[in-house]
Amino acid sequence: SEAAFKTLKYCPVFPGRFASLADARAFCQRFFGYYNHEHYHAGVGLHTPFTVHMGIAHAIQDKRAETIERFRSANPHRFTRTPRLPKIPQVAYINQPEEAA
Repeated sequence: SEAAFKTLKYCPVFPGRFASLADARAFCQRFFGYYNHEHYHAGVGLHTPFTVHMGIAHAIQDKRAETIERFRSANPHRFTRTPRLPKIPQVAYINQPEEAA
């Protein structure tokens, strides 16, 4: 997709040119492995696309909430309000289909 190409192109480690097709494939394999399995995305509640797709993001979100609450309870002077975790979208689209009329 165009969005993926732009993300790849503006990545700080993008080499600009590849010596061969095999080098380009290897780079993309590493980059998209990182992007989908290790990089936390703001658009999906600071989770990886993999954890959202596999349905484990809510369990991770629950653990994060417990950790934040435990820390807040132990250090109330550090918080003026209860921290809120980003929401996990119920549905995500690259190109949202038009609603049926």
